[in-house]
Amino acid sequence: MIVTTTDVIQGASIDSYLGIVTAEVVYGSNALRDFFAGIRDIIGGRTGSYERVFEQGQRDALAELQQRAQRLGADAVVGVELDTGTINLDQSGVLLLITATGTAVKLRQ
Repeated sequence: MIVTTTDVIQGASIDSYLGIVTAEVVYGSNALRDFFAGIRDIIGGRTGSYERVFEQGQRDALAELQQRAQRLGADAVVGVELDTGTINLDQSGVLLLITATGTAVKLRQ
């Protein structure tokens, strides 16, 4: 299956639009990871542990998006957009949210 951020697929024609598909991935916070990220905030530099969480989350969200599109009978998903955010949980912490959205399409054979 082709999954792309573009609205066209070079060398292919879209036969029908099957609808918008979305996928959401939510990760809980981790006390140890938060501790080391806090140290990075003080001394500066990148926070590799959170970068890996977001990287994995994006892969998971795209895989789920592809599965949902396949259930609709799609050959491809076009116009894919990834978004990241947080969900605040009072004093107990923050959840990390990664969302993928696109349009499931059937390609002309």
